[in-house]
Amino acid sequence: MEGDGTENTKSFSGIPEAIFVDNVDDFMNLPENSEGVEKVLRKLDEQHGKYKFMEYTLSTKRRRLRQQIPDLARSLEMIEKLKTQKETLETQFLLSDQVFVKADVPPTNNVCLWLGANVMLEYSLEDAEKLLSTNMATAKKNLACVEHDLDFLRDQWTTTEVNMARVYNWDVKRRQAARASS
Repeated sequence: MEGDGTENTKSFSGIPEAIFVDNVDDFMNLPENSEGVEKVLRKLDEQHGKYKFMEYTLSTKRRRLRQQIPDLARSLEMIEKLKTQKETLETQFLLSDQVFVKADVPPTNNVCLWLGANVMLEYSLEDAEKLLSTNMATAKKNLACVEHDLDFLRDQWTTTEVNMARVYNWDVKRRQAARASS
């Protein structure tokens, strides 16, 4: 990942930067734009669509991270509770939707962590705490990167929308001028 704080305007995940079209005449005279206004607008629209797709992907990742962080915090709280527990604890836990089960939890030095993909491993309380703390720090860092990229992406698609409007308006004025001179 790039971005050590020195370049706040760039994307962490390599999102291409949209260049603002300041002078539409110069922009339209570039060799890659010689195919006409429709092709240029189509390319800008395609770029806009790519930005929207990237936004959807990043929003999904942000939503997943926002759910993961509270889950990790609850797990860390439970590890702390188990570390201080001296006697059997009577509790209830969720077995499935709307179904809770009573359980007696004796003092323990180990805990099983659900790692996903049908994998559960047993850890000592200290190792579990280290793993969960590392995962929490990583999730928070990733969330900050995703938030930054979403802000960057919004700027890029706004720039692309403005470019599309500027090229379209340029073409309308050009056509009006051509009609007026004929």
